[in-house]
Amino acid sequence: MLTCFIKYEIDPFKRDQFEQYARNWGQAIPRAGADLIGYFAPHEGSLTTAYGVYNIENLAEYEAYRARLAADPLGRENYEFAKKERFILKEDRVFLKLASAPHVG
Repeated sequence: MLTCFIKYEIDPFKRDQFEQYARNWGQAIPRAGADLIGYFAPHEGSLTTAYGVYNIENLAEYEAYRARLAADPLGRENYEFAKKERFILKEDRVFLKLASAPHVG
């Protein structure tokens, strides 16, 4: 299992648009087959840093997931919304694997 962390630099004056974008992914990403942990918008501290986090089985499944997401009507609409509104200034994506398991309660 891999966890994808997407770090966004967003326009601080367009946080509402980013939050709409995040809510749209909240519907489209699970439909496309990834285990969405969530999208996180600025609240305190930096007003320009936001995150999206989801789990995916492996990189091959990631490629299939991306194709399904691009074919999803809400996914296509969300890509266009971000392009039109230009609230994302920068986007970095990294895939990490959990190294601390098993966790002891």
